[in-house]
Amino acid sequence: MDEKEILARIDEYVGEEQRLRELHRRDELGREEERRRLERLEVALDQCWDLLRRRRARQEAGLDPEGARPRPPDEVEGYLQ
Repeated sequence: MDEKEILARIDEYVGEEQRLRELHRRDELGREEERRRLERLEVALDQCWDLLRRRRARQEAGLDPEGARPRPPDEVEGYLQ
């Protein structure tokens, strides 16, 4: 996945987050379902941002950015633990 694809996916996830919040606001989505779906989106966004940062770091270091691969959710979400 190249940088444009990663940024497009981030944009897609942010749009989905906004749609979920709007559905909940209109009482078309229960709070629990919204929470579960938002949690999944947050993890996916964290993975995308992580991959984007690592690709850019590799490029700045003179390495091939294609060498960066998405990390598993538990690794990305475990940064601050």
